[in-house]
This record gives sequence, structure tokens and C-alpha cells, in this order.
Amino acid sequence: MPGNMWDDADDPEDLDLRILRVAAAPLEASPQALRIRLETTRGTIEGILHPIEGGTSAVVCVGGAMGGLQGPADGLYARLPALLHDARVTVFRLDYRQPNVFEECVLDVLAGCSFLRGIGAEELALIGHSFGGAVVIKAGELHPAVRAVVAMSPQLYGTADVHNLGRPLLLVHGMSDTILSHEASEDIYRRANEPKRLALYAEAGHTLIQARDAIDRLLAEWLPPALAGVPLQGGREEHGML
Repeated sequence: MPGNMWDDADDPEDLDLRILRVAAAPLEASPQALRIRLETTRGTIEGILHPIEGGTSAVVCVGGAMGGLQGPADGLYARLPALLHDARVTVFRLDYRQPNVFEECVLDVLAGCSFLRGIGAEELALIGHSFGGAVVIKAGELHPAVRAVVAMSPQLYGTADVHNLGRPLLLVHGMSDTILSHEASEDIYRRANEPKRLALYAEAGHTLIQARDAIDRLLAEWLPPALAGVPLQGGREEHGML
């Protein structure tokens, strides 16, 4: 993976990660899913893969500054495989090696993309929450197979170059977020190039749990055509009572 991804890095050559080995085992709680271990030159990345046969699209999901595999909106990432099943989209829920270390977490997402490409995925989307929203924006700038990015309740740090993303961007934020104001998503939206969409939920907080069902519908509607390269509806929208 390219090491010169951040111009202000002290030593750009240090920003390099390679996958050495991959291990997979059935997940006891869900036999259709696999627990994945990516042994890399910078440590072990763990995650859960929900593979779908017959499709060439996949999504990488990452959490906030604490990492984790469940995601916002009351465990969204665990629901995504069912939401995207009919569209034949594989879901990879990835946990960071070093949560809250921005450059390392971007490298983890890029490694997840490389892993999915290695098992046959051709079109990728990235989803991240909070800290992870900025991580996936940066990773989306860097990996050529990424077709779409979803940033949910994103932070601003790490998004300075969002104008270089060059892929459809969906921003989701709660207007009652007291951790990271929705103004962060408003700012990212203003600086991003088309195609872009900003969905705001008036009563939702940082975890977006209040907008759970609406977000499920939004992602099930937006991700398959984004992965397929179909033109998408853009614009800024506000949603009131949920």
C-alpha cells in the first residue's frame, strides 16, 4: 500500500502495511459468518465477514474512536448483511488495531479493502461512524476500488482533502448530537464535490439510535446503486419527527 498518503507525516515511508497471512473460522453465533484475522506487518486486524456468493460488491464497516464491530444506530453493522442481502453485497465488519490513531486506522481500512479484493470483490463501499467517518473519507481517497463512502456523525479531523474523494459521499448526522455537532457534516458537505448527499435527523444524537429505522432504509436504498455506479440523488435534507 502506498506510504506517502499524508504530506505532513514525519516519515512517509513508515505509513506502509502489508498483509502476510489470513485466517478464517466460522462464527459460533452466526454460522454463515466468518471470524477473520489479517496478520500484517503492523499487527493483527480482526473482523467479521458476512460473505455473499454470486456478488462482486462488498462493504467495509468501522466504528468510532473506541473501535468495535457493532456500529451506530443500535448495532447497524450487524444488520447490514440482511439489509444488503438481496443486492448480493458482502459485509466486512473490521476492528482497528490501534483505535483512535488516525493513520493506523486508515491503513486498517485499506488492508480490509485489499483483503476483499483478494477474495473477489470488485466494487467496494466504506462506512464509518464518528472518528471512523473521517477514516473512511481518507481511505476512500486512496483505494481505487472504492465506489462510495458513508460517513455517519463524522469528525472534522482527517477530512481536509474531502474535495479529492472523487466518489459518491453520503453524510448522516443527528441534529441533536452533543458529541460532534452536525455542523461538522455541514462543513464536510460544503467542501465535498458532487455527487454528495447530507441526511440530517432532527431528534437523533451522536449514536443515531433515534433514527435507526430511517437509516436502515436509507442505506438499503443508497448503497446498492452507489456500488453499481448508478447516478444518485444528491442534496441536503432534514428529517423531523421519527
